[in-house]
Amino acid sequence: MNPLDRPPHHGGGAAAGVSLMRRRVLLGVAVASPALAQGQGAGMRMVVPFPPGGATDVFARRLAARMAAVLGQAVVVENRGGAAGAIGTLEAVRARPDGQTILFATASTLGLYPLMAERPVFDPLRDLAPASLVGAASVAFAVRPEVAADLPGLIAAARARPGALKYGSPGSGSYLHLSMELLKREAGGVDMLHVPYRGSAPAMTDLLGGHLDAISDTVATAIENHRAGRIRILAVATRARSPLLPDIPTVAEALNLPGFEAAVWMAVMLPLGVAEPVRERLSHAIGAALAEPATRAELEQAGFVLDPRGNPDEVRSFMAAEQEKWRPVVRATGVRLE
Repeated sequence: MNPLDRPPHHGGGAAAGVSLMRRRVLLGVAVASPALAQGQGAGMRMVVPFPPGGATDVFARRLAARMAAVLGQAVVVENRGGAAGAIGTLEAVRARPDGQTILFATASTLGLYPLMAERPVFDPLRDLAPASLVGAASVAFAVRPEVAADLPGLIAAARARPGALKYGSPGSGSYLHLSMELLKREAGGVDMLHVPYRGSAPAMTDLLGGHLDAISDTVATAIENHRAGRIRILAVATRARSPLLPDIPTVAEALNLPGFEAAVWMAVMLPLGVAEPVRERLSHAIGAALAEPATRAELEQAGFVLDPRGNPDEVRSFMAAEQEKWRPVVRATGVRLE
C-alpha cells in the first residue's frame, strides 16, 4: 500500500480517540519533559520532508545542532523526501506525540500543499501543532548575465518574445515556481516558459550551461554563483533588501510593485497532541538556538532571514493567511499534485 493512502493517526492511532490520545500525552509528559529539561533520554528526530542539500536542509541541520546544545540531547535530522514533501510530513503527523519527533516544514508543505493536492492526506492547520516559525530563505530572481541587466529588462525581453524565454524552478508547484508565476502575474501577465526540475541544483546547472534564461531560486543557494559572476541576481522578493546583496533591489523597488513579497518561510511543527509544557520547552529551545550569536550570524550569512515566533495562534494565523495569498496563483497556474 502506498503510505500516502493510509489515513493519518496521532500516537496510538485514529481509533484510539481524542481522550485516549490525551491520556497517552499526559503519560508521555512524565518521560519527555524531564528528558528535555535535564538532557536525558533518546535522541530527538527532526524530520525534513525534502532531500538533503537544499536551503531547507541547510537551515534544519544548523538549527538541529544548536538545539541539541540547548536541550542537552541529540537532534538527528532525517530526510524523508517525496510527494512534494507529503511523505515526510505525514510521517511526522503520525508520530507519537511525545516531543521526540519534530518536523522542519516549509511554505511548500504548510501553505501550498493543501491548495494543490487532489486528495490531501493531511491538513497542516488541523493535523499539526506549531512549535515556532523560524525564518525564511529569501527568493531571488536571476538570469544568465547576457539575458538582462535588471528586472525591468527581463520583463521587457519576455514581452518582446512571448514564450521564448525559459526559466527553471525546483519543480511544478514548488514555492519557487509559484514565486515566478506571481512575478509574471504582477508584472502584467508576461509569458515565460516554465521548465521544472527535481531540485534547485539541476536547474542551476542548466542555467549555467545556457539551457535556461532565468531561474527562481533562493539567495542562500544562488549567491555564490552571483558573486562569481556566473549568474546575475536581478532582484530579491523580500520587503527589504538583503544585507548580503545591498546593491540588489527588491522586486517592489525594481518594478514599482508595493507589497510584493515571496520568501520560503520555515517552521518547526509537532504531531498533534504534544503536551503544552513540552511544546513550550521546544519553542523556547528554538528561540534560544536562533538567538545564539554565532548561529544567527552563520544563518544570516548563508542568506536566511531569521524570524522566530513561538505563539501557536500567531503561527496558525500566518499559515492561513499564506494559503489565502497563494490560492489565486495556484488556481491560475492549474498546478495539481496527484
